[in-house]
Amino acid sequence: MFCRHFCFFSLCLFLPTQRRCALGLVSDLHSSDRASLPGFENLTVGYNKYLRPNFGGEPVQIAMSLDIASVSSISESDMDYTATIYLRQHWTDPRLVFHGNKSFTLDARLVELLWVPDTYIVESKRSFLHDVTVGNRLIRLFSNGTILYALRITTTVACNMDLSKYPMDTQTCRLQLESWGYDENDVIFTWLRGNDSVHGIEKLRLSQYTVERYYTLVSKSQQETGNYPRLILQFELRRNVLYFILETYVPSTLLVMLSWVSFWITLDSVPARTCIGVTTVLSMTTLMIGSRSSLSKTNCFIKAIDVYLGICFSFIFGALVEYAVAHYSSSQKCVAKEPPEGPTDEVTKEMEEVNITNILNSSITSYEHKISFTSIEISSDNVNCSDLTMKTHEKIKRVLRNKLHRIMSYFTIQNPSNVDHYSKLLFPLFFMLVNVFYWVYYLYF
Repeated sequence: MFCRHFCFFSLCLFLPTQRRCALGLVSDLHSSDRASLPGFENLTVGYNKYLRPNFGGEPVQIAMSLDIASVSSISESDMDYTATIYLRQHWTDPRLVFHGNKSFTLDARLVELLWVPDTYIVESKRSFLHDVTVGNRLIRLFSNGTILYALRITTTVACNMDLSKYPMDTQTCRLQLESWGYDENDVIFTWLRGNDSVHGIEKLRLSQYTVERYYTLVSKSQQETGNYPRLILQFELRRNVLYFILETYVPSTLLVMLSWVSFWITLDSVPARTCIGVTTVLSMTTLMIGSRSSLSKTNCFIKAIDVYLGICFSFIFGALVEYAVAHYSSSQKCVAKEPPEGPTDEVTKEMEEVNITNILNSSITSYEHKISFTSIEISSDNVNCSDLTMKTHEKIKRVLRNKLHRIMSYFTIQNPSNVDHYSKLLFPLFFMLVNVFYWVYYLYF
């Protein structure tokens, strides 16, 4: 009860001496408690805080301005940002016009007794009004009935991000102010001074981002219940890629170059080359897991950094496979060069005898076939084509076998030492070409 009387007493300081304190058509103060100041005749007589200014007539013009105090965090995993803003709203209420050319700052608790716009922040997840040491609100009344209503708000607003080019991305976020209940027939939102209505955003210093540019827009929201006025502050944030270059890109590139060291080690040094290959693969795997841990909730995105790490992992794994191929080819060639067991003279003699016997057998069989063909009577009962069909199948198998051996010979490595020689040139060349295409695409497209 004491607080209620205190608020009414504070407002009645501006009322005329001949009239009752009638803000909201309610007054509990005794006539002896009322005070007066010159130039406040007819102030708040018949005032109703539940009705907007010019009720039933033209809409109220509400001009706004913003000061961005800070942007504390920008979360890629939650896709939002948290900002502390000073929101200032200006409008004119003809019911509060008084004589003079002065302005008066009223107690912020009197805002409960005045009509104020129902402005809210679109796409806000969490918001609160600061109240230390008192509620951070300001009410200033001008002689022409203009009211300045200022608030200090901390809000967390959703910002849809496209992380396909992360960490070389540029994100566009918005801060939208809209009327909740009054449509465009009741209120009209405007920026007080256009782009100059927003201050502080150009002075922000963020850990990962740089503010590229910002601009203001005036729009309206079409809802089922009507068209509502909306003000939009749109700003672009460009990510600072230098941190990621030092943290991820440089180490992964050095691991790829480390895997190339095995090309200068001989094929006989199996432990050395295997150790380099396995170590680089495991190190690259650890680096990939660490880069994705910071964005654990956005793994559905194929980001630019994931593409680069995948390229580096492919080259490292390719270097390990290259040694496996070269070592296997060299071992097979060594087995083929080994001489057969036993004296060579006996082996050659046996081979010559086998060749002579094969030639004799083939000539004899061919002669017998000729004789048999001449003695055959051409009749359907006596002709047997099984031998002929078997021969055609054998010929087809022999032709296919020869072609298969010929194709395999094309892929057979004649000199395994040349594999390392070509790898020294091809691996760095292809890696440089892939890097050129990668950086050109993600930086300029």
